[in-house]
Amino acid sequence: MANTTWMANHTGWSDFILMGLFRRSKHPALLCVVIFVVFLMALSGNAVLILLIHSDSHLHTPMYFFISQLSLMDMVYISVTVPKMLLDQVMGVNKISAPECGMQMFLYVTLAGSEFFLLAAMAYDRYVAICRPLRYPVLMTHRVCLFLASGCWFLGSVDGFMLTPITMTFPFCGPRDIHHFFCEVPAVLKLSCSDTSLYETLMYLCCVLMLLIPVTVISSPYLLILLTIHRMNSAEGRRKAFATCSSHLTVVVLFYGAAIYTYMLPSSYHTPEKDMMVSVFYIILTPVLNPLIYSLRNKDVMGALKKMLTVRIVL
Repeated sequence: MANTTWMANHTGWSDFILMGLFRRSKHPALLCVVIFVVFLMALSGNAVLILLIHSDSHLHTPMYFFISQLSLMDMVYISVTVPKMLLDQVMGVNKISAPECGMQMFLYVTLAGSEFFLLAAMAYDRYVAICRPLRYPVLMTHRVCLFLASGCWFLGSVDGFMLTPITMTFPFCGPRDIHHFFCEVPAVLKLSCSDTSLYETLMYLCCVLMLLIPVTVISSPYLLILLTIHRMNSAEGRRKAFATCSSHLTVVVLFYGAAIYTYMLPSSYHTPEKDMMVSVFYIILTPVLNPLIYSLRNKDVMGALKKMLTVRIVL
């Protein structure tokens, strides 16, 4: 019996316990309904945005191609964690097996990494469109866009294949209570009974590269974009250029701000409560905000939406 208990504690195949959000809420049923509504809004908002981009020929441009990729990532991103969390609350179950935990971790890390690089690719697209408008059709062909998008997905999956197997092969001792609502790497590492300091240092350096390289790629073009906008003679041109760039910068600040807190700040700044609140922000709220940011402030998207609604009403 003692040997069986030891094996359960030290192998990677016994279940983890997700402590989740609802245990800390005074009104878990209400919180569950709110998260479910936000989840449906995120799915429907991003799905509509993808449908508009693919159905309206005026939106068949590199910028909207990247926005459709961002919406696709957000749809999968929120679907990796939220349905499991809501279903556990309804069923009264909070366990997750080691294979399920590893798969959830891999998908989450892959999508987060892919989105980091996609935002950098979107910044490059805006730089070429505003600072090199005459060469834009040559530099941002459909083949180039596909290459950049594929590269973003590939680099994100590399991150997932690097971090997930190493994290899940550490021995876990004692209670397997993950103080989070999904299998996030730092939360799972806290359960390990071995020395993870070297791995945490390597993971920190990896995350710094994953964040700083895209941030540098994003910052440099936008400095040039701001200079170009300042030199524009047309007030309408300045307004349109600033509107498209400000939408992208809003998404960048929201996503990267939360990621920098999670992966770059020292552990002394972290508590389970803070970590979960930040995760709620960039896993649940950001996917529902992105379609609003890119549609409400965009005349082309709103025009395509009105056209689609008009056609439906006529039919």
